Amino acid sequence: MKYFLDSAIIGEICYAVENWGIDGVTTNPRHIRTSGKPFFSVIKEIAAALKGTNLPVSAEINPHLDTVSSMADAGRRIASLSENFVIKVPCTEQGLIAARKLTAEGIRCNVTLVFTPSQAIAAARTGASFVSPFSSWKEANGEDGVEYIKTIKNIYGNYGYKSQIIAAAIRDGAKITAFAQAGVDVVTCAFDVYKDSFYSPYTDFGIKFFSDAWDATEEGTIEDM
Repeated sequence: MKYFLDSAIIGEICYAVENWGIDGVTTNPRHIRTSGKPFFSVIKEIAAALKGTNLPVSAEINPHLDTVSSMADAGRRIASLSENFVIKVPCTEQGLIAARKLTAEGIRCNVTLVFTPSQAIAAARTGASFVSPFSSWKEANGEDGVEYIKTIKNIYGNYGYKSQIIAAAIRDGAKITAFAQAGVDVVTCAFDVYKDSFYSPYTDFGIKFFSDAWDATEEGTIEDM
């Protein structure tokens, strides 16, 4: 299972690539707003930071666009800036048609804002490189996000769809584990969610427990090593 970082903050992205071996990046308009910079300034900085890597970076087109031609044109413009960019388009009829056109041109797409299995099927049929079902948003409204993703995974397996499933909007380490068990291709999380998932209070307890034991030995200080 691949780890993508859900962020548009350059410092977070560089840290995650260098220290965590992150496999890719996903961005959205909210992340861009959080960065405090204009859209194209941010994605150009990300492209420069990841130049020479093969890490995919999902960059979302303007969500106000609602025609195939405008979506496709926006996607082409973004894709021309870097080979790393994957174009995020919404799972609407117009967005799906745009994804099909861009994919036919050799431009990778990530169909986003997928909330039903039938949408996920339509997205895979476009040939999109990635499909992003949102789980946490559904769970916030009382639905089972894990079973939802499992359903999509099973359907893709039934028919050999090649699109990679990105479990999107994950908010805690327990869900990372649940989606790994479900067999998704990718999870994408915020920087702090990953960081929290690396820790357990039991690990801290164990470090102290063994440190105390170390210090009680005859040559147990760091200076003696």
